[in-house]
Amino acid sequence: MYQLFLSLVTVSSVQAASHGYSWAYSGAHGEKTWPTNYGFCGGVYQSPLDFHENILQYDSSLRPIKLFGYDVATAESFTVSNNGHSVSVTLVPTMKIEIEPFHYTASQLHLHWGHKNNPKGSEHCIEGRRFPAEVHVVHYNSDKYTDITKATEAADGLAVLGILIEVGSFNPSFENILSHLNSIKYKGKCLLLKAQGMYQFLFYFIPFSSYTVFQSHSDQSIQIAGFNVQELFPKRLDEYFRYEGSLTTPPCNPSVLWTVFRNPVLISEAQLFALETTLYCTDRNSSEPIQMTNNYRQLQAHGDRLVSVSFREGVVLTVALACGLGVLVVLVVTCVLIHRKRSRKPADNKNIAYVQAAGVEENTSKV
Repeated sequence: MYQLFLSLVTVSSVQAASHGYSWAYSGAHGEKTWPTNYGFCGGVYQSPLDFHENILQYDSSLRPIKLFGYDVATAESFTVSNNGHSVSVTLVPTMKIEIEPFHYTASQLHLHWGHKNNPKGSEHCIEGRRFPAEVHVVHYNSDKYTDITKATEAADGLAVLGILIEVGSFNPSFENILSHLNSIKYKGKCLLLKAQGMYQFLFYFIPFSSYTVFQSHSDQSIQIAGFNVQELFPKRLDEYFRYEGSLTTPPCNPSVLWTVFRNPVLISEAQLFALETTLYCTDRNSSEPIQMTNNYRQLQAHGDRLVSVSFREGVVLTVALACGLGVLVVLVVTCVLIHRKRSRKPADNKNIAYVQAAGVEENTSKV
């Protein structure tokens, strides 16, 4: 039934693309309009999520993420481009990950960020906290599907690794990308592409190589030398959140197995500022240039989904802490009540004169 639903809405999304619909994060084509033109965007299993205590569950079967071929030689090259929604880096197919029981081949990575006046642009949140930025490294299930186009249409087709970004010290690894932003300031003009007999708009989960160009103009991109992509990741690849979700951009296919690492990586304030201020959503000749900011989707309802976590501490600790606080509150209230009870002294009777009632004979011997 779910596969049938996926197929029906895929047709809807393809038709939306063929009719020339565009999308943005704000304005006339902003996020509120996505479900109208892309059916999945108003459906179930959508991303991103807020990872809060009520939906987390520890899963002892989760293993550290295994990365293969991520240390790419400088003789290899990546393509960095501005697609009007983000900076995208097309990766090489020798990069793979293993999430049992499947192997996934890397396709591309991109970033999400906020605004220089409000540097909170991550898509996923932890306990309501939004981080300054987030990296998504997109892979497709190469054990089952021949390319990412087919994989995107399947419920088990994609695996995305999410890396939260915090402001701290300078990060030389991120300079492999950020130092080239000035070369791709403006949006490329690749408009409509043909893939497997279907017409779709270019969205940055799908690399250029998956399509045959149907209608295009020059795309603003640059070739850069390969580097160790694993250096963009946090040290702990064994601590993460895991759930089933969707693409966070149209057509919002619910085909993603999400892994969002618990620990953020650091970049400097200057590096974040470059990300927030360099790129434009519009092309070079636009009469009304629009800076590329706040390119993140709002949080989605988790529905009946639970998020698995690979780390026990933090989840169990929070529950234990809540229980401990409850016991502490009871003890404090009890102590206060006892103290108040003890502080109520009996009435002082020294100044009260007792008068014998009239007609009553005093006879203390009968008392």
